[in-house]
Amino acid sequence: MTFDPARPFDALPSLPPREEIETAPVLKQCLRATRALAELKGAGGLIPDQAILINAIPLQEAQASSEIENILTTRDALFRAALDEARSADPKTKEVLRYRTALHRSYEVVRKGGLSVELLCDVCSILRDEKVDFRQTGEDVFIGNSQTREVLYTPPRGGALIAGKLENLVSFLFHNDGPDELIRMAVVHYQFEAIHPFSDGNGRTGRILNILYLIHAGLLDIPVLYLSGYLIRNKMEYYRLLLEVSSGRDWESWIVFMLRGVEETARWTTGRILSIRQLLDQTIELVRRDLPRIYTKELVELIFHQPYTKISFLVDAGIAKRQTAAEYLRALENAGILASEMVGRERIYVNLALLELLKEGHP
Repeated sequence: MTFDPARPFDALPSLPPREEIETAPVLKQCLRATRALAELKGAGGLIPDQAILINAIPLQEAQASSEIENILTTRDALFRAALDEARSADPKTKEVLRYRTALHRSYEVVRKGGLSVELLCDVCSILRDEKVDFRQTGEDVFIGNSQTREVLYTPPRGGALIAGKLENLVSFLFHNDGPDELIRMAVVHYQFEAIHPFSDGNGRTGRILNILYLIHAGLLDIPVLYLSGYLIRNKMEYYRLLLEVSSGRDWESWIVFMLRGVEETARWTTGRILSIRQLLDQTIELVRRDLPRIYTKELVELIFHQPYTKISFLVDAGIAKRQTAAEYLRALENAGILASEMVGRERIYVNLALLELLKEGHP
């Protein structure tokens, strides 16, 4: 069947692809990406309290992934809102925070072996803050040039057809006899975006699926691969290559592109983790030397969980009761490690050096 961008792509081929996908360029790039990912996995183990990474880096991924969909918020607003997600924040920031929530919850499910079609529905439901189901017959979505209204792609439609294609997708991920896991991730990312199962939230759900599968496959231990930054910088190429798989089955260019993104992102994230570890060690030594009365390793690690903190965080962690916790944070502020400000009736504290480190953009 000839591909027609204006007609629903109900004939989207099942996985595995009939075309050769393990070509020489693909395998060469796969090796480079695998090595970079192994270094990232090892670097993650250098941070003794994994909450430091699980909180901080996914917030950046959440912001970048949402930015691709033109859901914009500042990184500072995001870090502040993460102090208390129930506190009123602007709608765009709340939407980005839901990405982190979806990533956290699905990560816990996948750790127990639960990557499934149902989980993808749950992820999209969290992202959209409502129960979602697959698009039904007649429920088309526009994918194309919003200015000229040129249609570039029309995904399959109908709940039963979509469900079947997603079951095939999950089966391909778990099949014992198949290509390298990183190649599978790239193939499945295209397939998910081509199926486009939901009326909204497909892009973000698909980007979370990337991370979940790498964790399921044992290539990552925690969700810290900041792949959305790479896709933002190469947004036009990303969409062009997706379309070229649909129209011409050009798998090689697409897979190499995605694997290059894994390599670049893994190396960058490894560097970021090493910088956080170095800053954590320096802060531990500073507090131990200058503030021995209040020093505990748990206290210093807690102010690295995310840039902003408050008294109740110390209380909830069992580090100190409220009055003593306030004294600890004031001492850290007097030492120049934290800065504080009043937000409403509550004082919040910011780890200045960590905030600056996390605000540095992706190269």
